[in-house]
Amino acid sequence: MPNRAAPRYSRILGVGAHRPSRIVRNAELAAVTGRSDEWIRRRTGVAERRYAAPDETVLEMAVQASTKALAAAAVLASRVDVVLLASMSDLRQSPPSAPQLAHRLGSTAAALDLGAACSGFCHTLSVAGSLVRSGQADHVLVVGSERMTDIVAPDDPSSGFLFADGAGAVVVGPSDEPGLGPTVWGSDGGRAGLIGHDASWLEYRDDPQRRWPTMRMDGQDVYRWAIETLPAVAHRALADAGVKAADLDAFIPHQANLRMVDTIVERMELPDHVAVARDVIHSGNTSAASIPLAMAQLSETGALRSGALALLVGYGAGLSYAAQVVLLP
Repeated sequence: MPNRAAPRYSRILGVGAHRPSRIVRNAELAAVTGRSDEWIRRRTGVAERRYAAPDETVLEMAVQASTKALAAAAVLASRVDVVLLASMSDLRQSPPSAPQLAHRLGSTAAALDLGAACSGFCHTLSVAGSLVRSGQADHVLVVGSERMTDIVAPDDPSSGFLFADGAGAVVVGPSDEPGLGPTVWGSDGGRAGLIGHDASWLEYRDDPQRRWPTMRMDGQDVYRWAIETLPAVAHRALADAGVKAADLDAFIPHQANLRMVDTIVERMELPDHVAVARDVIHSGNTSAASIPLAMAQLSETGALRSGALALLVGYGAGLSYAAQVVLLP
């Protein structure tokens, strides 16, 4: 067993994002969903979102985001020890996509898919940090990649306008100082029915009259659960990291809904100087990809300095949640 004289820490070394080129504005969806541009903006804050092209698969988008993250971190793919891919919309059950992602990048790293829906990125980031701190890995690639348009009914008046496609990735590596705080995570399986597919693939196979299974959401109940549960989860993550809200530079929650984000910010009583990610306005809800996409967006716009302190909060189907304080690259 190795005997280290000093503790080993982990942090995010680089961020990468892939956004499909096709921009879909609310007006384009009005006839299909029965929801006007004004209604969608008022209820969700979403003005536009990105839809993937036929060749922009979960795997292909993951490759693009990962390539950018590795370049930003100045880490060669050959130096990656583990590849972790979070997705809820990859329709191919086997083989898993993470090994193919590693291969496309030129790596023979250990690779596995993880599923925790919209909180998948924060769950996977926690696993990556633990691998690096324990010495089992020096560099871990963490990816959230989603084609939510494949699993949501376009005419669903409650969510057909909300979800979108994209991918985000980060590279986690060793650090001389703590860069990934303790994770506060949990689940409430008693509320599993609030977000989920309306049928199983087995039911679809056995009933030729059944429509393709799609994900449905009880938006109002999810909203109430989120605004009641997540502020306390966020404050626990701050306390476990030994920081206060006033120490934060940024708050980057899952981009579920702008009203939800703003209500959580209000209930947390975040100071005005904290930059709040609101990428949902232009990217929609991209599930496990939303936090790294929002992280990249804040960086690209120059809203954050290098080494900024950020609070991440992921939450969604399960119901599940995970939150941690991180140092940004």
